[in-house]
Amino acid sequence: MTVEITRILIMLAVFAAVFLIAQTIATNYAATRSYRGAVNKRLRMISSGENREVVVGKLIKNRPRDRAELPEGIEARIAQFEKTVFAAAIPFSAGQIMVFMALGFVVVFLVGILFSAASGAGVGIGAIFMVLIFALAVAIFIPLLIISALARSRRNRMEKQFPVALDIFVRALRSGHPISSAIDLLTKEMEDPIGSEFGLISDEVAYGADLIGALEQMADRWGLEDMRMFVVSLSVQSQTGGNLAEILENIAKVIRDRHQMFMKVRALSSEGRMTGWMLTGLPIVTFVMIFSMAPQYYLDPSEDPIFIYSAITLVVMYCIGVYVIRRLIDLKV
Repeated sequence: MTVEITRILIMLAVFAAVFLIAQTIATNYAATRSYRGAVNKRLRMISSGENREVVVGKLIKNRPRDRAELPEGIEARIAQFEKTVFAAAIPFSAGQIMVFMALGFVVVFLVGILFSAASGAGVGIGAIFMVLIFALAVAIFIPLLIISALARSRRNRMEKQFPVALDIFVRALRSGHPISSAIDLLTKEMEDPIGSEFGLISDEVAYGADLIGALEQMADRWGLEDMRMFVVSLSVQSQTGGNLAEILENIAKVIRDRHQMFMKVRALSSEGRMTGWMLTGLPIVTFVMIFSMAPQYYLDPSEDPIFIYSAITLVVMYCIGVYVIRRLIDLKV
C-alpha cells in the first residue's frame, strides 16, 4: 500500500512539474511574441543603436519624388511605380529595381538567343521574338506582379490599422495629451506599417518640420483617402479650432462604415477580381514554365510565318484583355 501511494505521489509530482514548466514556457513565448508583434521596424532599428537621422533616411528611402522636368505621362507612371515600391517595403529604391530588371532582361535575352542558336533552332525573327517575350515575362512582368501583390497587401493592412490608430489618438487627446504626444504614443503601440509611418511623422516634427506638412506627405506616399480626411481635419481644426477628439471620433466612424461597405463590395466582386488575376498572371506563368522546361515547343515552329503572326496577335489580344479586365474590376467606393 505504501509503495502504491509513493508511486501516485511521484506521478503527481512529475505531472505538476511538467505542467508548470509547460505553462512557464508558453507564457514566456506568448509574452515574447506579443512584444515582438507590437514593436515596429522603426523601434527595432532605434533599439539596435542606429541614429535617428539614419533611421528616418532608411524609412523614407523609397518615397516618391517630384520630377516636374519629365513629361506629365512619364512622371505619373514613375510616381505610381515609386509608390508601389514604397508600399511593398522592398529594401531597394525604384531606380535600383528598374536597373535590376533591365539587367535581368538583357541577361535572359542573351542567354535565350545563345541557347536557341546552340540547340539548332536558329536565330531568326521568330526565335528572337519568342526569346524577347520570355525575357520580358521573367525579368519584368513577374517581378511587377510580385511587387504589386506585396504593395496591395501592405496597403490593405494600413487601411485596417488606420481606424484603430484614430481610436488610440482620440483616447490620448481626451486624456490630456497634446497632438505630438498622441502621435508618439502611436509609434510605440502600433505595428507596421502604420507604426513606422507615424514614427516618421514624430521624427520629422522633432527635426523642425511642420506637422500638417509631414502628415500630407504621408498621405501622398500611401495615396489613401482615409489619411487625407485625417490630414484635412487636423488642418481645418488648427485654423478654426474645435473639439479635435470629437471630430476624429466621427471620422473614425465614417472610415469604419466606408471600410465595411468596401468589404461588402469586395466580397460581391471577389469572383470577378480573382478571375481577373488568374487571366492576368496565369498566361505569363504558364508560358514561362513551358518555355523553361521545353523551349523547343516554341522555338521549333518559331520561323513559320503563321506562328509569328499568331504570336504577335496573341500578345496584342492579351494586352487588350488585361486593360479591359483592370477597368472592369477597378471598383471605386
